[in-house]
Formats: sequence, structure tokens, C-alpha cells
Amino acid sequence: MTTDQDARDLAGDPAPAGFGTALGDPSDVAAVSDPLANADDTKLWLERTGTRQYVGRSSRGGEVRIGSLGDPDAFTPGELLKIALGACTGLSSDAALARRLGDDVPVTIRVGGLSHPTEDRYPALAEVLEVDLSSLDDAARERLLTVVHRAVAEHCTVGRTLEHGATTTLTVTGER
Repeated sequence: MTTDQDARDLAGDPAPAGFGTALGDPSDVAAVSDPLANADDTKLWLERTGTRQYVGRSSRGGEVRIGSLGDPDAFTPGELLKIALGACTGLSSDAALARRLGDDVPVTIRVGGLSHPTEDRYPALAEVLEVDLSSLDDAARERLLTVVHRAVAEHCTVGRTLEHGATTTLTVTGER
């Protein structure tokens, strides 16, 4: 049984002002005049800092070190992909978990998946959301699990993109 609270949890917070309007009809991807447009006009870029080492930056001040496997204090691109998936799951399910288990509920999301040895891609990724549900009775536990799964399935943009695929375009400045 889905409650009104479950429906509010699935709806999440209202979209920020202007969300979805910069592109016109959100389903019309071809309407994008700037292929590098991001939500809230956030600019994202990477700067090379050494051999096979970069720093990813956002115009909001965020930074992440990116490098090869074994580089200390750096993530590989594949690790960032997995972390992005887990983070999206966490953000998508956070309201439902906090509402039922408290704002300070400890949650850990473990992510993984090995790359294909010859194809340079990840054929499968896995997530495990760890949270203590022992304070809930069976019915409340099942309701919360339903809400969490539905919230992630409907609102985790990263997961939905991985499931449905996305096109990518690379332009090298100066390319003809």
C-alpha cells in the first residue's frame, strides 16, 4: 500500500526555478544549443596536472583528483562513474530514508564492477545500500524498501542514463 507520504517521497523536492526550461521541452534533446550546458549553468572542466593526471572542477568550487589506478589521493574515471551511480542512488533515496529513520540515519552505499578485459567498458555495475532497518516492523520495512527502489528507479539520473545509454561527442579544439 502506498501512502501519501510515500508519494511525496517519490516526488522529491520541487525542481529548482528554471529547471528544465533552458532546453524548452525536456524531451527535445536536439533543442540544446550549447552541448556543454549543465543544470543551473554550472560549468565543468578538467585540467591536466601531470602525466595521466587531471583535476576535475566545477564553477561551484568542487574539485576531484583523477588519475590512473594506484595514483594516491586520486580516483580513476571508472571509480568516479561508480561513485556517481552510488551518490545518485543515495540522493534519490535520502528523503525517504531520513523521513522514516531520522535525519541522522547512517547510510553506506558500496559500489563496484570490473571492466571487461578486452573491451574497455563495464558490462555490469552493482550497488549495495546498507542501512539499519531493525527499528521498522515488517510492513513498514517493505513499504520503505518499495519507496526506495521506486525513487531510485524514477529519479536517479545517472542510473537511468546507464540503463538507457547516452550518446557522447568529442570535439578537439582546432579540429576541422
